[in-house]
Amino acid sequence: MTPFRLSRRALLGAPLLALPLSLWTRAHAAEEGFSAFLESMRKEAIRRGLAASVVDKALSETRFLPHVIELDRHQPERVLTFDEYLEEVVTPERENAAQRHLDANWDLLYGIGRHYRVEPRLIVALWAIESNFGENMGGYPVPSAVATLAFGGRRSAYFRGELLAALKILGERDVPFAEMVGSWAGAMGQCQFMPSTFLRYAVDYDGRGRRDIWGDRADALASMANYLSRLGWRDGEGWGEEVQLPSGFDRGLAGLESRRSLAEWRRLGVQTLDLRPLHPPGRKASLVLPGGKTGPALLVYNNFRTILRWNNSTYFAAAVGFLVDSMARG
Repeated sequence: MTPFRLSRRALLGAPLLALPLSLWTRAHAAEEGFSAFLESMRKEAIRRGLAASVVDKALSETRFLPHVIELDRHQPERVLTFDEYLEEVVTPERENAAQRHLDANWDLLYGIGRHYRVEPRLIVALWAIESNFGENMGGYPVPSAVATLAFGGRRSAYFRGELLAALKILGERDVPFAEMVGSWAGAMGQCQFMPSTFLRYAVDYDGRGRRDIWGDRADALASMANYLSRLGWRDGEGWGEEVQLPSGFDRGLAGLESRRSLAEWRRLGVQTLDLRPLHPPGRKASLVLPGGKTGPALLVYNNFRTILRWNNSTYFAAAVGFLVDSMARG
C-alpha cells in the first residue's frame, strides 16, 4: 500500500508559500517521517488482527498535530501548593454542582453503585474533576493526538500502544472516527479514559450496542464504576478523613508506606476534627500530609490507594475525597 501522506497545509495550518524555506524543509521532513510511521503502524495493526479496511480508513484521516508536540514538551512548570490545587479543583461552585448532579441522577447512580459496589458520590466526584460533568471532554481527534505523540513525543512506546488501542476501538464500532475526541494527550469522554483503559473497562451499561463514554451518561458513569471496582474499591469503607495531630507529633510517621490501626493512631494522639472516636479501631490507616507541615492531615484507607491507581497524585486523591465528603454533608 502507498504510504500515508499529509498535506503540508494540514501539517502546519498555513499556506506553504508563506513559510520560510527552513520551516518548509522541516515541515516536509516531518510529513515524510509521519507518513512512514503511519505505514509501519498500519502493518503492525493488521498483524495484530485488526481489519485492514478499518485501519486504512482511520489512518488516512489521521493527521500530525504540531501543537500537541508543543504541549507535550512545554507543559507548565509552576508547581501548585495543595491549598492552591484545592482552590482550583474543589470550588464551592463545583461542590454545589456535584450535589445537583448527584440528586438529578440518583436513580441511575444508585443502580450503578449497587451493581459495581461503588459509592455513587465517588463516581460523581471523579466525573466532576475529570470532565466537569461531561462539559470539558477535549476537542482533539484522539487517533491524531496519540499518533503524533507516538511519532514525536517523549513516550513513544506508550503512545504506540494507545494508537493501536484507538484503532481497535474504531474496529469494534464503539465510536465513529469523527466523534472520537479527547484531550491533547488522548484521554477520552466524560471519564477521560485513555484508549487502552477504555478497552479494558468501558461498558455498555444500557445495552444500546456500543460503549459510548462521550454521549451516553449511563455508559460513562458505569464505566467509571467498573474501573474503580476492578482497581480494588471496597464498598462501605470510605476513603479516609481529615484529622488533627497533637502538638509535637512526629511527622516522620506519615506516609503511605506506614500503616497502623486506628487504635494505634489514637494512642499517638491523632483525633478526628469533631473528636469522635476513630472507628473501627482495628482498621489499618496511613497518615498523609499532602500540603506538608502547614496543610491538612489525613488518615487514609485502602480506598485512597484505589483512587491513586486512577491517578497517582495525593493531591488528586485528596481532592476526590473532599468532594465526596461535601456531598455527604449535603
